[in-house]
Amino acid sequence: MKKINLTVTGCLGRMGQQIIKSSKREKNFKLFSITENKIINKKIYGLKPQLNSASAFKNTNIIIDFTVPKCTLEVLKIACKFKKRVVIGTTGFSKKEEILIKKYSKKIPILKAGNMSLGINLLMYLTEITSKALGNNFLNKIFEIHHKHKKDHPSGTALMLGKGIATGKNKDFYKLIGKKYLNKKYFPYSKKINFNSIRKGETIGEHEVSFSSGKEIITLNHEAFDRALYSEGALAAAKWLINKKPGLYSMRNVLNF
Repeated sequence: MKKINLTVTGCLGRMGQQIIKSSKREKNFKLFSITENKIINKKIYGLKPQLNSASAFKNTNIIIDFTVPKCTLEVLKIACKFKKRVVIGTTGFSKKEEILIKKYSKKIPILKAGNMSLGINLLMYLTEITSKALGNNFLNKIFEIHHKHKKDHPSGTALMLGKGIATGKNKDFYKLIGKKYLNKKYFPYSKKINFNSIRKGETIGEHEVSFSSGKEIITLNHEAFDRALYSEGALAAAKWLINKKPGLYSMRNVLNF
């Protein structure tokens, strides 16, 4: 199999560095170019970081982007021009930005996931099933913990799980969003979906979905111990996306849930 030319954006970020490291162990990929939002006068694995540009993207096969929404949209604009596939692990998009991503996906293949791990995507699937089975008699809430450097809250994964609850109830997720708490010791259940985000230490990621009837509580949870599970998932997504037609895909498509 011919190697896939890979571009990693946000190459100095935590996930950017992890994806680069994992890609060097993957025989299917050749690290072709790396980008950052500023000029860097040092090389990483023999490559000099570039700005997001035609020269960085023109001859690559696929781009993996774990950055911030503004940067992701910049990447998509250039990728669309050169018909390049994009795997998006960035989180924190507004509803307007989500709509814009859908528009780009009509022209190029895009795989977008708030979390690339097998376990989290299975958890989302189980959340949908549980929400559907319990109906409207149970209240909901979602709890998550991430490292102190993470800026957005709730996390993209927590929002994914919230969408799982909404899908199970066959309701509009945005109309079900309740209160968003930060670093609270306790927070209430609600007919809507309340979120509580803890930012501390170097925690990789913990997520918990709870349903309560007042008489019993059902909890689904997941804990990550190694950031490599996200980078390996992103590379698996990139390999899967390489032969796909334009469209907006998710890890559920890759894992065939």
